Amino acid sequence: MAASKAKRKSGSIVDNVKTIVYAVVIAVVIRTFLFEPFNIPSGSMIPTLLVGDYLFVAKYSYGFSHFSFPFSPDWFSGRIFGSVPHRGDVVVFRYPPDPSEDYIKRVIGLPGDHVQVREGQLYINSQLVPREPAGDYVTDEDGIHMVLRRYKEDLPGGADHYLLKATDQGDMNNTNEYVVPAHELMVLGDNRDNSADSRFWGYVPMENLVGKAEVIFFSIDSRDPWWEFWSWPFEIRWGRIGMLIH
Repeated sequence: MAASKAKRKSGSIVDNVKTIVYAVVIAVVIRTFLFEPFNIPSGSMIPTLLVGDYLFVAKYSYGFSHFSFPFSPDWFSGRIFGSVPHRGDVVVFRYPPDPSEDYIKRVIGLPGDHVQVREGQLYINSQLVPREPAGDYVTDEDGIHMVLRRYKEDLPGGADHYLLKATDQGDMNNTNEYVVPAHELMVLGDNRDNSADSRFWGYVPMENLVGKAEVIFFSIDSRDPWWEFWSWPFEIRWGRIGMLIH
């Protein structure tokens, strides 16, 4: 009887260990090849993405590089099953000056494109990208109350999105012409005057792509101290949960 009980206990431990191992393997496979969660820590993609948004990124959208794997082991270069993003996609990538950091921006320039910003407006291959006013946008970004101009911008190929502008003046609103190299991308933030993007640090190699931002699965406006737990339900942005990212 005692031996039988010990055997059942041993079998139970083995089953529990197997369950944990299976769960870890499944989680690693999902995170590596299918979806990975990310959160938004800055306002560079307002109004599309807000600080405190949590989203799923589709890892399979553009194929896989060594950045797709946990700890980014340098097993190979380039991409497996690689494909080029569409202009207008919101993508997560490894920041070229420091690949240990994840950034999120919108793809504006594809390989071979000529891109320029003149008087705050975007030109792609010498054609003005049309934008139309869409009302003011009020934000308290970084604790500073601001009223910005919102526009709807129609990128070539039919992808349209909203962007914010504070001014059409300054160096970053009047750039030289960029010619996007092969196997690289030019990316900009939707909060166009408050975004560290390709205008500042250059292009994104295709190899650095992590995936395409797809859907917001949670969002919270952490305006109150974390210990005020009674305010937590009121900080959740219920209306943003389940929003698709365009």
